Amino acid sequence: MRVAAIDVGTNSTRLLVAEELADGFRPLDRRMVITRLGQGVDRTRALGDEALERTLRTIAEYAAMCGEYGVERLRVTGTSAVRDARNRDDFFNGVEKLTGRVPEMLSGDTEARTTFRGALSDLNVDGPVLVADIGGGSTELIWGEGQPERLVSLDIGCVRLFEKHLHYDPPSAEELDALRTEVHTALTGAKAELGVPAGARLIGVAGTVTQLALLKSGLPVYDPDVTHHMVLSHGDVRQLARRLEALDFGQRKRVKGLEPGRADVILAGAELLLAIMETFDSAEVLASEKDILDGLVIELLA
Repeated sequence: MRVAAIDVGTNSTRLLVAEELADGFRPLDRRMVITRLGQGVDRTRALGDEALERTLRTIAEYAAMCGEYGVERLRVTGTSAVRDARNRDDFFNGVEKLTGRVPEMLSGDTEARTTFRGALSDLNVDGPVLVADIGGGSTELIWGEGQPERLVSLDIGCVRLFEKHLHYDPPSAEELDALRTEVHTALTGAKAELGVPAGARLIGVAGTVTQLALLKSGLPVYDPDVTHHMVLSHGDVRQLARRLEALDFGQRKRVKGLEPGRADVILAGAELLLAIMETFDSAEVLASEKDILDGLVIELLA
């Protein structure tokens, strides 16, 4: 049986097509397009017309690909940007018309649990694990041993933080300080709520982490076989953050390996990852290409 999951995030819209195997599944196609559905949502609490059009156009292309692959089961999910928008019915109606499926609006808790399941799907890890999912509109933190035990969903993501704090190009020291203060406050509360055991292994998923892994590799184009399970030290993340923050937008767009659609929000994402590592005393983070999409596929097959 062939199944597919479409995850509509604040910054990107992604597809995973998979085929069931006796012991799991085999990915057939994995796609990502930066559609920035959440553009301006933090300020207006509404999905913009252009952002919605970009996103629905990408979903239409994905739906056609699912038909070509003979997909029998399909899930379409919306996360932070859709949760926060007062006109989310425009998104729901558009997706249902294109795919024949009613999209699911995942709660922060459901998103976190599904992400944890996906991230650990190809790992054998002993001891506690902390999974950090840095999205465009929200960040999910989940820890557990084999299964998620505690989790929080925070309304801080790379798009939301970028739009709220970083207006100068390159950003000013005052802007970066304000961003760091908000992140520090949110993460301090999350740390107290989660009670993550000392020595928990940090696993990072989603675009910010894999983008930084690609920049560390020095490759000019994205290769998930290289970035998957790459280890980034605290020093790596700090060095990349400071390097990117010293450049203006035009210069960042020319950085080898940096996805042009992330050239603005990568600054906020890097600061957020750095703060997570410092808050939870993590000397390194393991980048994972397995995430919520893989968790959605596992649930479809189950």
